Amino acid sequence: MKIISTRSLNSTIYQDSLKIRQKVFVQEQHVPNDLEIDEHENDCCYYVLYNENLSLATARTYVTSDGGWHIQRVAVLQPYRQQGYARKMLNYIEQQALKQQIPYLVLGAQDQAQGFYLKLGFKVNGPQYLDAGIKHHEMIKSLPK
Repeated sequence: MKIISTRSLNSTIYQDSLKIRQKVFVQEQHVPNDLEIDEHENDCCYYVLYNENLSLATARTYVTSDGGWHIQRVAVLQPYRQQGYARKMLNYIEQQALKQQIPYLVLGAQDQAQGFYLKLGFKVNGPQYLDAGIKHHEMIKSLPK
């Protein structure tokens, strides 16, 4: 298993990330494509988890106005869920953030995934909101300096 990141929208890593996002968000969760591909696309770092050269999971981050990392588009292909891949992806992103002395991680968690993020040390930070018709809560994790 390996996780590779890129900022290039011309890379195969980005293309692999898009394929996962299309399957999970657009096809499974019926998120409109024009919401899935958004104004932050050019500003993100994309992560893809590969196992035996198969792309199984993805996430992306972008830097917030006050220097944190906003994690988005965390997705695992359906046949590979409940096998720890999302946890490995989030742990990897956290390790990269720690190396760069990022003060915190923030994300918009779908309510059905809140328990997963709580186990990783994130805390609910604000009221429920709808994103693409799906209930979410902002969650945040402070990182040591």
